[in-house]
Amino acid sequence: MKNKKIVFLGAGAMAEAIVRGLVDKEVVTPANIAMKNNSNTERLQELNARYGTSIACQQDLDNADIVVLAMKPKDIAEVLQAHPLKDGIAVISVLAGVSIATIEKYAGKRPIARLMPNTSATIGCSTSGATFNDAVTPKLQHDFTQLFEAIGTVEIVTEEQMHAVTALAGSGPAYMYYLIECYEKAGVALGLDVETARDLMINTMMGAAEMLKRTGEDPAVLREKVTSYKGTTFAALEVLREHHVDDIIKASTKANADRSREFGKLYD
Repeated sequence: MKNKKIVFLGAGAMAEAIVRGLVDKEVVTPANIAMKNNSNTERLQELNARYGTSIACQQDLDNADIVVLAMKPKDIAEVLQAHPLKDGIAVISVLAGVSIATIEKYAGKRPIARLMPNTSATIGCSTSGATFNDAVTPKLQHDFTQLFEAIGTVEIVTEEQMHAVTALAGSGPAYMYYLIECYEKAGVALGLDVETARDLMINTMMGAAEMLKRTGEDPAVLREKVTSYKGTTFAALEVLREHHVDDIIKASTKANADRSREFGKLYD
């Protein structure tokens, strides 16, 4: 993969996160990465200085092995009409809500992957979903997956399941931050200062996640091991059940997936 030539159309935070991962993990040589955006040359120069990439010209685009679509979703038609891709160039899209069919409409039939990362990509810890069109060979899927893993973990799903990925992982960091906010307030109400409450919950969340990863046990089993009948944890969980927190989570993630489908229709 190191010698693959990759051009990014778009140079925002997600594009930078992917470039950082590729460079830091030595998946692709920096000299083989070129980036282009609409008008912000200063931003491109900043990325060039930081990662050793270059500012893409038409020759870079024509000679690319992979083009990453990282512009604003609403700009896909304008950008690809201005920069038509030669045959044989594969496409990776990180455009939320833009279907493979829509990408094919503007980029033509070619190998296409859709990637749904989350904001933890900026520290190499994204949980991403990926899906491919039928032009992606097993070898190319392997290469794509290697690229995706430069910013974290990846789950291969169907395109229809990408809405669920958006609802769980794409927006997932916001849910975790909201929970931390809530428990911070609860800790303060119980007499802790906010910094102590935050540290307690961050480290508790990290420890629980690591337990799930290392043991491979079902979360319900691990929950039961922590919960003594009529004990303190039991009392807290009873309140969560009484308020139907599981139904609230189902409803909120469904609202997210429904909105994802709505956004997708905007670009069809």
